Amino acid sequence: MRINLYSSHTATRLEGPLLTLERNVNVGLNEAVEVLDEQGRVRLGRIAALDEDSLIIEVFETTSGLSLSDTRVRFLGEPLHFGVGPDVLGRVLNGVGRPLDGGPPVSSQQRLRIDGLAINPVARAMPTDFIETGISTIDLMNSLVRGQKLPIFSSGGLPHDRMATEIARHAKIRGDAKGGFAVVFVAIGVSYDVAEHFRRTMESSGALEHTALFLNLASDSSTQRLLTPRYALTAAEYLAFIEGRHVLVIMTDMTNYCEALREVSAGHGEVPSRKGYPGYMYSDMASLYERAGCIEGQTGSLTQLPILTMPADDITHPIPDLTGYITEGQIVLDRELNRHDIYPPVRVLPSLSRLMKDGTGKNFTDADHPDLANQLYSAYARAVHVRVLASVMGTEGLSETDNLFLGFGDRFEQELVQQTRARSLEESMEIGWRLLRELPVAELTRLHDDQIQRHITSGENQHA
Repeated sequence: MRINLYSSHTATRLEGPLLTLERNVNVGLNEAVEVLDEQGRVRLGRIAALDEDSLIIEVFETTSGLSLSDTRVRFLGEPLHFGVGPDVLGRVLNGVGRPLDGGPPVSSQQRLRIDGLAINPVARAMPTDFIETGISTIDLMNSLVRGQKLPIFSSGGLPHDRMATEIARHAKIRGDAKGGFAVVFVAIGVSYDVAEHFRRTMESSGALEHTALFLNLASDSSTQRLLTPRYALTAAEYLAFIEGRHVLVIMTDMTNYCEALREVSAGHGEVPSRKGYPGYMYSDMASLYERAGCIEGQTGSLTQLPILTMPADDITHPIPDLTGYITEGQIVLDRELNRHDIYPPVRVLPSLSRLMKDGTGKNFTDADHPDLANQLYSAYARAVHVRVLASVMGTEGLSETDNLFLGFGDRFEQELVQQTRARSLEESMEIGWRLLRELPVAELTRLHDDQIQRHITSGENQHA
C-alpha cells in the first residue's frame, strides 16, 4: 500500500462533505484517503474528481472541526476496502463498517473491495429455491426465490420498517438447501429512533445472532450514505460466496440513497437529468442490485429485498421506475389498505414476482401452490372489478355470483392479507383453499379437476 501525506497548506476549499486540494501528487480517481484534523482524528474519504491542478475529496464523516490550514490528507494508494470475516454476524456497524455496539473492530479474514466481486455473467446460475418470509401475500402470491432481487414499493407513513424487521426475524430457506442462512440488514438515512428500533428488535428476538446490522443515520453525511449499501453488500458477498451461506440482504430506504446521490451530484456541478437526479442513477443502482444472484459451483447465494418509499405515492417516479427495470418484480404497499388497519398492507394486483415460477411448485414448495396462487389472484381481481360496479349501481343490481365475489374480496383482505403473526406457507395455503370454497366451483377456472376434488368439494361448499 502506497501512503502519501499532504501538507496542510494544500487544502483550498471545504464545502459540505467536499474538500478541495491543490494537486501535487500522482493519485487516481476513487482512491481511498484518510483526512486528519489538527487533533489527529481520522476521517475516511475518497477522491471524487481530479484534474491537472486540483482534486476533490468526498469525506464520509462530518467535516465539523476541519480547517483549511491544519487539515492533512493521507493517500492510501488503493480503492476502498472492507475487512470482513464470519464474526461480522451479530455485529451492529455504522455505514462504513465501524462498530456501533461497543465491541472491537470486525475480525478480518479478507479485505475486499467495496465495489463488489467481479462475477462472470456466464457463471451466473438461475435463481431457485423458495425463501419463506412469514408474510402470506409474499410467500403465497409473490414468492421470493433464492438469488432474486425483489423490491418493496412503499410510501411515507406506511409500515415498511415493521415489515423489514419481521422478515429479517422470520425469513428462512425451506427444504434441504445446503449452507447456513444469514441476514444483512441495511438502514440508509434513518432517524436515530428508527435505528434504535431496528437494533432493539433484532437483539430482543435473537435474530441478531445470524444478522449483520449496518446503520446509517440521517445525521450522517450524504457521501457516507452512498457507501453504506456497498459496505453491507461486501459483507454479504463474503458470507455468500466465500463462507457458502444463503444471505438475504434487506435495504431500507433506497429513496434516501438516491436523494444522497442527487445531492452529491449537484455538489460536483454535474448536469442534472430527470427530476434533478443524475443521468447515471440507473447504472449506479444497477451496480448495487446486480450484486445479487447465484453462481455455478458455489453453495451460497445472495438475495436482495430492497425497500423504497415512492415520493408522492408516484410509482412512475424515477426511483421506483428505474428499480423496476433492474429487479425481478415488486411488492407494492397500499395506503388505502393501511387506512383500514390491514397489516401488512400489500396490494396484491400490481405486485409481481417474475421468478416465482422457478422456486415454487413440485420439488420446491407444494405441487398445488402455483395454481392456488393463480386462482386467488384471478378471483380477487374479479372482486375488485365487482366493487367498482357496486359503487355505481349498488349491491342490489349485482348477480348472486357477483355478490359472492364481493364477499370473497373482503374476506381475502381480512383473512389472508391481514395477519397478526408470521405464517408458514402451509398455513397461508389452507387459508387460500378455505376462501375459495365460498365460490361456485364453475368459477374456479384456474384449478384442475383433481385439485377441486381434493381441496374444494371434499370440504363444506354449499355451491358445489
